[in-house]
Amino acid sequence: MPLNPKIEQVLDMIARAKRPKLHEMTAQAARASYEKSAPILEIASAPMFAVEDMRVPTRDGATIRARLYQAVEPSWAEPAPALIYYHGGGFTVGSVDTHDALCRMFARDGKCTVLSVDYRLAPEHKFPTAVDDAFDALVWLHAHAAQFGIDTGRLAVGGDSAGGTLATVCAVLARDAGIALSVQLLIYPGTTGYQETDSHSRLADGFLLSGETIQWFFDQYVRDASDRDDWRFAPLDGKRGAPDFGGLAPAWIATAEYDPLSDEGDAYALKLRDHGNEVTLRRYPGMIHEFFKMGGFVPDVAHAHAEAAAALRRAFGEQ
Repeated sequence: MPLNPKIEQVLDMIARAKRPKLHEMTAQAARASYEKSAPILEIASAPMFAVEDMRVPTRDGATIRARLYQAVEPSWAEPAPALIYYHGGGFTVGSVDTHDALCRMFARDGKCTVLSVDYRLAPEHKFPTAVDDAFDALVWLHAHAAQFGIDTGRLAVGGDSAGGTLATVCAVLARDAGIALSVQLLIYPGTTGYQETDSHSRLADGFLLSGETIQWFFDQYVRDASDRDDWRFAPLDGKRGAPDFGGLAPAWIATAEYDPLSDEGDAYALKLRDHGNEVTLRRYPGMIHEFFKMGGFVPDVAHAHAEAAAALRRAFGEQ
């Protein structure tokens, strides 16, 4: 299908603005630029019963920021399901602030508590720090669920782009740790260490996320080239330390037609199915990378939001 007309307008506005691309900046400048631009196309922030910023301990003695969203008053008599969410941004940019509106939507429409995790970013914190932080936050919430009126039998992981990568890895680590997950919600996840798919070749320039930016993100994050072969960086094709991929939580995977990552998202869905896992794959026509954060300008994004939230409700047994 052709590009969605509103997406075409977005790309035209970006081109006319002639702002430096992320890979042309320092990591610190790129973060500031992304923080400033992230809310521009977002949906309105849904009101919550409570939003709480907190510090979560990590295995190396540090603490990271996390934000807990409760759309309704918690009930300790009837604990709520919870989604642990990891923001996108190439492991280099992004925060709980840049994904605030999206997490509020998931809390309201998914009928669940959401914990958004501010894992530490590269290049200050190289691989596998983001992975360790992501899983540590999941383990911490599982251990402290009762404190927040959360049902440990109804937990999910989710994320977009690099956050989707972290969610895929946490789904495997959770299985191995005996933490049951209801679903893994993967929004255009990065799953390969090398950009060799057809979509990477066809869509390397002009569709928001460029091949140059992807390589720049990777260069910030990895310690050396061998990290690209670690399964925690590349769950699709990473061989180093690769686990068995069977017996994982059901996956709901969203890809975008005009996203360089689309083919690897499709391939990861096939890999999960080949290992006996339940998978729902949705490729959204006419869309580009990051479209989930453009719902305030692109009306058709509402359909994707609704399907993702419905997937959460089904997995949690909510109406």
